[in-house]
Amino acid sequence: MYFYLSQTMEKHFDIIPLNEWLPTGNFPLVISGPCSAESREQVLSTAMQLAGNPRVKVFRAGLWKPRTRPSSFEGVGIAGLEWLTEVKQQTGLLTTVEVARPEHIEACLKHNVDILWLGARTVVNPFSVQELADVLKGVDIPVMVKNPLNPDISLWIGALERLNKAGINKLAAIHRGFYYYHHALYRNQPMWEIPIELQRRIPGLPVICDPSHICGRRDILHQVSQKALDLEMAGLMIESHVDPDHALTDANQQITPDDLNTLLNTLVVRQSRGNPEFETGLEMLRREIDKMDAELLDILSKRMKIVEEIGQYKKDNNITILQINRWNEIISDRLNLGSRIGLSREFLLQFLQLIHEESIIRQENIMGLKEAGEKE
Repeated sequence: MYFYLSQTMEKHFDIIPLNEWLPTGNFPLVISGPCSAESREQVLSTAMQLAGNPRVKVFRAGLWKPRTRPSSFEGVGIAGLEWLTEVKQQTGLLTTVEVARPEHIEACLKHNVDILWLGARTVVNPFSVQELADVLKGVDIPVMVKNPLNPDISLWIGALERLNKAGINKLAAIHRGFYYYHHALYRNQPMWEIPIELQRRIPGLPVICDPSHICGRRDILHQVSQKALDLEMAGLMIESHVDPDHALTDANQQITPDDLNTLLNTLVVRQSRGNPEFETGLEMLRREIDKMDAELLDILSKRMKIVEEIGQYKKDNNITILQINRWNEIISDRLNLGSRIGLSREFLLQFLQLIHEESIIRQENIMGLKEAGEKE
């Protein structure tokens, strides 16, 4: 699976900076609370413990749960809004709830929920997002948008765009990872390059990381949280429950408020800039990279010119574009060479595949095959 960068800069967004509508102090924003509100006692007990941690600013709880199977716990619904009202009154924490239907929004507004968020399953459907955006026209409330289940940055941007066009300018994105059929370390693959590209395309958009859904388990929450902060994400949404082992949903990824406090205490918040001496040294190294990149691009350009010559030679001699034996030789040789000079196999495979795809396209153009979609 490859992710391609775009030259696009989404300059039409109107976004109010996060610290103007949600002051976080010296620590990145922390949103926490149970995956699902299960009972009044569970919600209030979790909230009271979280409120003792000054870094937690927002209490989250799922009320409407989009479950894969109808026999699963699908949330307490509107009843939980009364519990969240009590949370605000007793703790002073702001509250946030996932909404998926217009009536969810109307109920949350009636109960003075402070922040809404759109879940990954909603974001995959532009019709659903537009329905929610229409309800929110003229409403002054912050909205956070989780990435869609599949790694499609255009869907993510589209959801943010629909809300922004509806007048929502207190806007944030939530990176919760992407579904991938091959489950390894993570429940949802982080694919960090996608939220980074989102930030590049929409300057000023705060991106909050949801390590709970990326990890799906407690033991790697710290390393994912630290990486998110190292990538200058604006905050963390981490699920917390007074009795996580017996939670009705996503028990394996929730932690107690005490464990959350321990996790936050061990995170390192690094500076985005250093002292003048550091900046000077960094700038020198960056100039070296700029020079090398220019040399690399020049070499790639020369390589593609030779690829085109080969394509013309194949055309003149009525030879197919792809010779699989040659391609296998290239893969084997370059991987062996790369391993000897410290390049990872995964990186080299992706790099070689991209070069090969571009080479095929150029040779198709020469042979006049591209419009017909032919490929040997």
